[in-house]
Amino acid sequence: MQRVHEAHSSTAPAAESVAPGGSEVRSEARPWLRRWSRARKYVAALVLVTLPLVVVALDFSRRAERVLAFRGEYRWTYLAAFVESVVVWGVLLYAACRQRGKGRLVPSALFVVFATFAVGGQSYFFQQYGAYLNTDVSIFATNFRESVINQLFADFANYLRAKLPILVLALALVWLGRRTLRPRRRPVSVATWLAPLVLALSFAIPTQHRAVQAATPDVLYLNAIGGLLATQFGFTEQSNQLRPRLRQSLPVPPLAVAPGTPKRNVLFVILESVRADATCIEYDPACRRTAATNALFPERFPFTNMRSVDSSTAISLAVLWSGLDSTESRDNLHTWPLIFDYAKAAGYDTAYWTSQNMLFGNVRLWVKNLGVRKFVSATELDPASDLDIGAPEQHLAERVNAELGDLHEPFLAVVQTSNVHYPYYVNPEGPAPFQPATTSKAPEDNPNFFNYYQNAVYQEDQHLARILRHLRETEAGARTVVVYTSDHAEAFREHGQMGHTFSVFDEETHVPMWIDAPPGTLTPEEVKNLVQKRDAYLFHIDIAPTILDLLGVGEAPGIAEYRTRLHGHSLLRAELSEHPVPMTNCGGVWSCAFENWGVMQRNLKLEARSWDSGWKCYDLAADPDEARSLDLSRCHSLVDTATRMYGRLPGEGVPRKN
Repeated sequence: MQRVHEAHSSTAPAAESVAPGGSEVRSEARPWLRRWSRARKYVAALVLVTLPLVVVALDFSRRAERVLAFRGEYRWTYLAAFVESVVVWGVLLYAACRQRGKGRLVPSALFVVFATFAVGGQSYFFQQYGAYLNTDVSIFATNFRESVINQLFADFANYLRAKLPILVLALALVWLGRRTLRPRRRPVSVATWLAPLVLALSFAIPTQHRAVQAATPDVLYLNAIGGLLATQFGFTEQSNQLRPRLRQSLPVPPLAVAPGTPKRNVLFVILESVRADATCIEYDPACRRTAATNALFPERFPFTNMRSVDSSTAISLAVLWSGLDSTESRDNLHTWPLIFDYAKAAGYDTAYWTSQNMLFGNVRLWVKNLGVRKFVSATELDPASDLDIGAPEQHLAERVNAELGDLHEPFLAVVQTSNVHYPYYVNPEGPAPFQPATTSKAPEDNPNFFNYYQNAVYQEDQHLARILRHLRETEAGARTVVVYTSDHAEAFREHGQMGHTFSVFDEETHVPMWIDAPPGTLTPEEVKNLVQKRDAYLFHIDIAPTILDLLGVGEAPGIAEYRTRLHGHSLLRAELSEHPVPMTNCGGVWSCAFENWGVMQRNLKLEARSWDSGWKCYDLAADPDEARSLDLSRCHSLVDTATRMYGRLPGEGVPRKN
């Protein structure tokens, strides 16, 4: 019996044994299981940090040179952001790996959704702008539906292409984490409650989001979400403000250039925040303010009394390019044809070069569908461009000069600068002839602060002169008319305010304007009309009609319907815009934190701000500084016009709808 038993034992499946709980496992599997058991904790740790590591890898694939160039505090802020990334995603994923129960659903959803948007969303954003979404952008992008949803549908395929890989990765990490992590009941219960709190804290934790963006892109995104939420819930000044949405021009039929129109191109120069008295409007060999362009165009046609109809760049662009009033409806300002549309319809080549940062206030949406053949903005010139002052204008000059020769005649090109936007870019290695200068905004330092601003204007003018000098040296330059103005002006406490968008006083609206036309590019009648308008009161609504005439399509039958809403008058013609012209910073593309508006008719101007007691009337011919408010009887007709236009005084009752 013993032999039988031994024989039976020797022939029994020796590779099988009984595992705890009665299940049988193969003994030869034990070494593999032991190795997996030992390796599993390392795999689990790797799973927890995979997403932060992927984020850093993606960041380095886009801007390794910039990240490696971080010095001092920027290295620490980047490292701190990485640590924050590890904590946020690690806690969420750990809680999502709970083995059973509904408690794991919330952290799982939070991990997948926020990973997809924070990482995939930043990938898309970087593709569009060469920079990451940050809290500054989110604060200015106050209208969520227009700033996010419209952008999504405008570029849905690329949007999905950027997000889908991260969505798949996030889902895979949850799946793998549940097979490698074995969270204990108490720690995972704590993590389940802690995960939403950690995520919410990431919205508020400060990070280095400006200039060099010394933080990981996912942390920048989470911080931007916090800025957006704070804005939407009214914790910031920007709450509930209108910003540009995606625009789409109404169709313009093919246009024929009017017979007798000289062969000419148009280069339209739009400065940023430059006052009339900060430039040399008319040629003066002793003028230093904009010395470079002053010397370059001694035969230009000056216009000493040009007014913008607002002091906000977004509204100014809408007016300058469409010819519409600043009070036009939001829909019209986003659909009315622009000078580029008319030019293309007439067979002109088109270009738009700007150093403006299009991340500011959703402006990129408004220019997204311009359809110009050449386009460049700040983040393409310099990915680390400042949100306010844009890219250094030396980069703009280099790009324009490199591409001007690629344009086919006839062409319409726009060059828009940005460096004179506050805080004003002054290259410390460049010329600064206006001294003493300071960056202090203290009232007692106002003259010296103005000198700093004037130095910014001076340096910008040198870069602009490089462009215009190069233009004139080309064959096409002999046939190119240059139109020069600023989007608005800049206040230096003349009426208490600094900067712009606070009022329509002259310090914010009196802008430089001149036209330079080589011999043969204007008819004798056009020259006569330009000369006669030297000191006439002119407005930005006159510029689009002027450009249409320069293009030779001002009277084209195909645009008769569109001309009905163009209330300005071409400078090439004898007529003047002598009707009451509305002026406001609260428009359909940009609303204002402090309501202000007015009406101007020739030399009379009616103005009101939200903190004023009522309308104020000024005669700019007798009182160019607007120091003495006249009796309202002098502006009686303007008061009636303003009442019809605005319906109320600024700050009185509910905000005006656009």
